[in-house]
Amino acid sequence: MNKYLKSKNPENDWRLFVKLLPYLGKNRLTLLVSLTLLVPLAIAGAIQPLIIGQAVSLLREEPTWSFLADVSLAQGINILVGLLLGTVVIRLMFASVQGYLVQKIGQEITASVREDLFAHVTSLASRFFDRTPVGKLVTRLTSDVEALGDVFASGAVGVVSDVVSIIAIVVTIYVVNWRLASILVLMLIPVTALIIYFQKQYRLANYRAREELSKLNSMLQENIAGINIVQLFRRERYNSEMYRSINNRYRGEIDKTIFHDSAVSATLEWIALVAIAVVLWLGGFFVLKETMTFGELSAFILYSQRLFNPLRQFADKFTMFQSGFTAIERITELMSQPIEIVDSGSNLSLNQANIETQNQGEIKFENVWFGYKSDEYVLKNLNFIIKPGEKIALVGPTGAGKSSIIRLLCRLYEPSKGRILIDGIDIKDIPQEELRRYIGVILQESFLFAGDVQRNITLGDNYSFAEVKQAAKITNIDRFIEDLPAGYHTQLRERGTNLSGGQKQLLAFARVAIRDPKVLVLDEATASLDVGTEALIQEALDNLVSDRTSIIIAHRLSTIRSVDKIMVLKRGELIESGSHEELLEQDGLYAGLYKLQMLGG
Repeated sequence: MNKYLKSKNPENDWRLFVKLLPYLGKNRLTLLVSLTLLVPLAIAGAIQPLIIGQAVSLLREEPTWSFLADVSLAQGINILVGLLLGTVVIRLMFASVQGYLVQKIGQEITASVREDLFAHVTSLASRFFDRTPVGKLVTRLTSDVEALGDVFASGAVGVVSDVVSIIAIVVTIYVVNWRLASILVLMLIPVTALIIYFQKQYRLANYRAREELSKLNSMLQENIAGINIVQLFRRERYNSEMYRSINNRYRGEIDKTIFHDSAVSATLEWIALVAIAVVLWLGGFFVLKETMTFGELSAFILYSQRLFNPLRQFADKFTMFQSGFTAIERITELMSQPIEIVDSGSNLSLNQANIETQNQGEIKFENVWFGYKSDEYVLKNLNFIIKPGEKIALVGPTGAGKSSIIRLLCRLYEPSKGRILIDGIDIKDIPQEELRRYIGVILQESFLFAGDVQRNITLGDNYSFAEVKQAAKITNIDRFIEDLPAGYHTQLRERGTNLSGGQKQLLAFARVAIRDPKVLVLDEATASLDVGTEALIQEALDNLVSDRTSIIIAHRLSTIRSVDKIMVLKRGELIESGSHEELLEQDGLYAGLYKLQMLGG
């Protein structure tokens, strides 16, 4: 927090604002029209007190505008009323159009920023999500983006509107009486200083409030996602107390923002009353000296009120800006997160490599080191080759690095050292889209999206309905799908909560089968299936792995006897390799694990 406090200054604020100006450029025509409408609005607003002042002068038979000198009182009043109504109509019409355009700009910018932010977040590497709470991301994509939209719409354009109004009023009052005008203008100096002070305090409190809101959202998301554990272990009261504690801190910071915001409004109200009193006192003196008419004094009293109205609005906008600048900083901080996994630009094709080398799914690890932290390696100097069509099993204790190998192969992470080749090509030189079509992965827990069964198999790709049915048939789940209420068009709830764990896993098999990958990865893929379902799917698995390079992670060693090779890992190192029988003869780690499982079975 101290670092944040030291870094906040106007230069930094506007630098953040300038970063997002390109979003305004997309709406430049609408913005130009909106700004143009501010001129007649300001002029009409500045003329109205003069018209009322002339009416007062006309009633008191004081000097008035020249074109009113030779008309009767009734005619003069009618002319002034007509002029006043004209300015009112102009302000109503232009204010409505201008307000609509401003809000339209805000919504366009909000939508564009949210889309770009979502696209950026979904392109970030898995390493980023390992350290970032989901609730924090949700806050930035929702409330922070909304605050940003307010800055661009009501905030930015509103401030310009207030400035134009103040300029129009100041020019007009100097034309009427420069002495009173100077007093009013001088009173703006302490007002500006107070606004800046209170808004700085508001900004700091607002930043802390948004941090607490992120924590609230993170805890809410965590408790909803883990509701079963919360209820099974009776953590409702404990978690509620934790939530209450964070909520109280959030409320405290919000109270501080309210205090500083209210302080600005109260200060402006007090200074506005002082300004009116000063105008009445000095203006009355000028009227008695006959250097000012009563009508001009009436106009000045109205100007005193109108001069501080834009200042009040400006203070409100400034408060909005402080919230917006906090949001901009948080959003740009997220947008500046580097996309670690990027295509190299060489765009080498696996299909072309296969034509030239006749390889279909060869995998090679060359001196691969990897750690989730720079000083803690979970994989150490891995060197191995998986031949095309070979079936490999990865075995080892928990934490040995089996899943890390899969993540590196799919390029969800980059190796710290060394390189990985598929069909003789470094995976860094293969477009990510092609690499992930080439490798089919079935995880222990499959994630389903809200939508129908068909879309959960195609995942947005353009597969025909016939191809979807064929993939389901290959994986022996066509009967299960057809038994659903609406078949392939059955709507699934978020995370597929209206399906069993085994049914969700079955859909994952069809999802991979339809893409016909050359490399198949099974990470405990049958662990959530019951005995009957597992027997049904085993035939489908045999079909899937028959002509493909296959990597199987399995804790039940009895399921991998038939693979071509078993690679045994311990603390990130490859310590044994061979067939089931060869490893039993070596009487090493694999043999020990196998005997333990057999005894436990």
